[in-house]
Amino acid sequence: MIRSVRSAVIAAVFFAGSSLSCALAQSPAPHNDPLEPVNRGFFALNEALDTVALKPIATIWNTVLPKPVRMGVANVFGNLDDVFIGANHLLQGRGRDAMTDFSRVLINSTVGIAGLIDVASTQNLQKGEGDFGQTLGVWGAEPGFYLVLPLMGPSSARDTIGRAARVASDPRTYMVDAWSYGLIGLEFVQIKADNVDNANLIDTSSLDKYAFTRNLYLQRRAAIVQSGREAAGAR
Repeated sequence: MIRSVRSAVIAAVFFAGSSLSCALAQSPAPHNDPLEPVNRGFFALNEALDTVALKPIATIWNTVLPKPVRMGVANVFGNLDDVFIGANHLLQGRGRDAMTDFSRVLINSTVGIAGLIDVASTQNLQKGEGDFGQTLGVWGAEPGFYLVLPLMGPSSARDTIGRAARVASDPRTYMVDAWSYGLIGLEFVQIKADNVDNANLIDTSSLDKYAFTRNLYLQRRAAIVQSGREAAGAR
């Protein structure tokens, strides 16, 4: 259970924190939040944990480690994530995009020294985005009601199923050793550190941080699903 929670935390932070500036430029997405009182309670809990532990750790990470080291760590985990992205592109019927994803994995795992260097991006093989929540949306599944999960952060009924699938398909979920826990923890810290600026922007952008975060998350996820539908329709 602990391994599953940590893996899901990684996914939640990644999808909620990416491309913030693009999401801010869009109009607010409609929200279905029947559990708002409960969600606000979990949101407050997550905020407290973030203030006490997560942000200080991320700040230390960014301060102590040189940028090339931080980029190398991000590239390694990004290379692993390309495997899951490619698998979801296949499930969406996006064979060409999946080929790009798997080509990135091959090039970065070899020429890029186990993913430390993102060589593929210099060869016009740009990183895509995809997850099982997006795949469900491409095939017509509605997002369902909004959720704030303890530790995991913003989600929806559909995305929670998607994250569970990601956890179930991650080999680290079934590894019981220090290396597995260490890799999961390292990836979480790296992603959190990469999104410190985004988090600070949210802190200063609204009097109601809960509503701001909810709208940001939902419109970002709606944009991801729509882009997947358009790409699948053009295949």
